[in-house]
Amino acid sequence: MNRRRRTDEPVKNIHKETEYHTVVTDDGTQDEGFNCKACGKFITVRDCGTNNRNHCPHCLSSIHLDNIPGDRSADCGGIMEPISIYVRPDGEWALIHRCKKCGELKINRIAADDNEYLLLSLACKPLANPPFPLSALSSHFGKEDK
Repeated sequence: MNRRRRTDEPVKNIHKETEYHTVVTDDGTQDEGFNCKACGKFITVRDCGTNNRNHCPHCLSSIHLDNIPGDRSADCGGIMEPISIYVRPDGEWALIHRCKKCGELKINRIAADDNEYLLLSLACKPLANPPFPLSALSSHFGKEDK
């Protein structure tokens, strides 16, 4: 189920409180957020559409902070790079992240403001770079049985 965050619900951040800051946006309103450790862009917490902001909507990277979702007990702190898309049985998409420091894999729900081009790029990656030569398919599907 795609649950949207109510505006009165607090957003849990994945960074230390000292890394969280408030900025004034172009329209003059104030917004809380943090800078992505992978791409450096400012990340707002109000437009994510979920209860948790756990990855950057620009580069889709995350930080390895949890052993169990929300526990913030991982000692690693490495950057988690997006490596693939997983489609859950209910049709919801999720990102598969791999930690650059320790190699651990994690699954995170996509957010409403995620970069759609990067999401599609990750989803199409296996088709663009298959693990076998495409010519091998012709031996299975290209010839009719006689």
